[in-house]
Amino acid sequence: MQRAPNGKYTKEFREEAVKLVTEEKLSIPEAARRLSLPLSTLGNWLKANKSGKLGDIGKTYRPLTEIEVELARVKKENVELKMERDILKKAAAYFARESLPGTRQ
Repeated sequence: MQRAPNGKYTKEFREEAVKLVTEEKLSIPEAARRLSLPLSTLGNWLKANKSGKLGDIGKTYRPLTEIEVELARVKKENVELKMERDILKKAAAYFARESLPGTRQ
């Protein structure tokens, strides 16, 4: 499941996250890991659910614009591309070292 940009989650997402812990009996850390959520966020939602205020969370947020959603997607893609680039750099250095005379083991 994808993480929402800037920590803004839909009401349905919050409710489903709480159900994973309350109804499906997943541990809080496991549910948070599966949903790519910070532990504290899920813990706050569980407390709000217990007090009956889960529906009040997020009412003050304005909806994300298309540009904000696109920006978040592009930022995520940029991070992934940088990780791939770094892996390829390390692999190229490794194979270059292997091809030099006297460096083989």
